[in-house]
Amino acid sequence: MTETNPTTDWPLYEVFVRAKRGLNHVHVGSLHAHDDQMALLHARDVYTRRNEGVSIWVLPSDRIVASSPDEKDPLFAPSGDKVYRHPTFYAIPDDVPHM
Repeated sequence: MTETNPTTDWPLYEVFVRAKRGLNHVHVGSLHAHDDQMALLHARDVYTRRNEGVSIWVLPSDRIVASSPDEKDPLFAPSGDKVYRHPTFYAIPDDVPHM
């Protein structure tokens, strides 16, 4: 019988947890798991042991597509001239949380 090594044979998953309703999911760490369901269960056990979260996202690390800091100017510069995308001229009520 051959043994499996989780750190080399199982895919790596990234874990995101949302602490409270209305907040964003935040990357909290990584783990190896045999499949998606196992990754979700392990993420729950490892990253939310003390009721830290209300929602967990897990996804295979090799499925993440990200921009490079070197691409900052060509990727984000086109939105700089669209002032309507920046709510600088809106009054935000004091009772609106997390703004």
